[in-house]
Amino acid sequence: MANDKFSVVGTNIQEKATMIWNVANHLFGYFKPHEYGLVILPMTVVKRFHDCLLPTHQQVLDTYEKVKNLAVIDGFLRKASGYQFYNTSKFTFEKLLADSENIESNFRDYLNGFSANVQDVLAKFDFETIIKRLVESNTLYLVIKEFASQKGYLGPDKISAVDCGYIFEDLVRRFSESFGEEAGAHFTSRDIIYLMTDLLLSGADMSRQENITVYDMTMGTSQMLSCMEERIHDINPEMEVTCFGQEFNPSTFAIAKADMMIRGGNPGNMRFGDTLSNDQFKDYSFRYIISNPPFGIDWKREKAEVEKEAAKGDEGRFAPGLPKISDGQQLFVLNGLKKLDRKGKMAIIQNGSPLFSGDAGSGPSNIRQYILENDWLSAIVQLSTDMFMNTGISTYIWVLDKDKPEERLGKVQLIDASHCFTPRRKSIGTKRNDISDENRNLIVEAFNAFSEGVFGDKNGVYCESKIFTTDEFGYNKIVVERPQRDENGEIITKKGKPVADASLRDTENVPLTEDIDTYFAREVLPYAPDAWIDRKKTKIGYEIPMTRYFYEYQAPEPVEDIMARITALEQDISASLQVLFHKEG
Repeated sequence: MANDKFSVVGTNIQEKATMIWNVANHLFGYFKPHEYGLVILPMTVVKRFHDCLLPTHQQVLDTYEKVKNLAVIDGFLRKASGYQFYNTSKFTFEKLLADSENIESNFRDYLNGFSANVQDVLAKFDFETIIKRLVESNTLYLVIKEFASQKGYLGPDKISAVDCGYIFEDLVRRFSESFGEEAGAHFTSRDIIYLMTDLLLSGADMSRQENITVYDMTMGTSQMLSCMEERIHDINPEMEVTCFGQEFNPSTFAIAKADMMIRGGNPGNMRFGDTLSNDQFKDYSFRYIISNPPFGIDWKREKAEVEKEAAKGDEGRFAPGLPKISDGQQLFVLNGLKKLDRKGKMAIIQNGSPLFSGDAGSGPSNIRQYILENDWLSAIVQLSTDMFMNTGISTYIWVLDKDKPEERLGKVQLIDASHCFTPRRKSIGTKRNDISDENRNLIVEAFNAFSEGVFGDKNGVYCESKIFTTDEFGYNKIVVERPQRDENGEIITKKGKPVADASLRDTENVPLTEDIDTYFAREVLPYAPDAWIDRKKTKIGYEIPMTRYFYEYQAPEPVEDIMARITALEQDISASLQVLFHKEG
């Protein structure tokens, strides 16, 4: 499925993003470096709107004159503009520059001419405050002039929706890095997103005409949604795709809503708010969910609402359990599972914590138990390190499926793709590795094969697949007691039963695939014949120790070889010293 449209961002797009960001040179001294994005991001969105509307600008003005006295005029103006938005101001960027003396009032007139949905976008940017600062610093005209230049052109005839998405991503990344945001607040590059889309759509029947719904619960600038729509239409151009997303960062939400309007989608499906504490899609269900929620970020701010939601039991989103307060990523998994329809499928990025954190009976373990016992986990793909712009840690794509094909029922596929990457010629932040078309195809091949083995060349680029039954990840945590003894070594009893010695208490994890008593007789009693199991304290736990499953023992170098190397090194040093002292003599 190699295809240029799925390749990572090209040099020309990076150059365009760099050019736009360099407008900040005019802001030096008036804005601090970490504030440049407050100007650049909204101005980029406004200019994109402007250049999209420019070909139909006069038609919109003519239509407005005809319908301005009607009660409802939005429909007429949207039709005239060809988009879900419009602008009824007489000004364009070219006309703004022609009257430098009145640049502020004219620019405000231009912004006020936008439709209400654009006004909402500008409000999320708090653009009014930025304009005031640009006026005070006498830089408004200079900034508009830079964006009005030919190199600042962002019209759809030159910059596609996909390319514009890349530009937005790059600008947001630069803005984010200037703030030094924490590792969890990273961006997902297109190479990873396209792998996720191909895993989601693998085996899907796209021949039927139906409305496919796609949801991203932490949508950022909505690039995952646009990539899913792009990939579905690449398979079937006639398929109807409706995207939904939620985001709580005002700037990235504004970009996502703007992007949706430009692409002709329903901007009302892009909603603002914290997904965990202010769910904007209650009672919705979706066919596909694709998301990269923050990890390593606490949920203290959402604690009250999350606990209230959990108290609803099965009616809420978090009934199975709550993760530790310092890391809320599993809450997003539960949110997604609640919103998947009966045939739904989700690809979600996680770090290593959800694989094994938490002991039996803890929230994280109970969440894994909920997923595995419902048989919703289809596969986990481990990516290489250094795949993200803001963090170099190991990451994993979880593929969850509420309608598993028959051959996957009761089973989970683990794919170690940590060796399946292409080094970048130039790193972007901490992103030093890409998933090329060939890499992606190899991983998807392993996923589709659903068999154990190595795919690719194990001496180079490869991934490895292993298949497990769901119960292989589970265990019974048993509490092993030993009796108290008196000074004579006699067992102390109470009501005819031995009294447990808390200092000798221990635990054992017995695989679910093994009988507890058989395990106990083999592993405990030979070493502690007086031990017994406190059955009331037995708990079920689940963990997925991927590192252990794919660990390969590397035999140490033979002693003879080590000694030979040391001897050779000694001889080399001795020879060098002889030459040195001979010269000095």
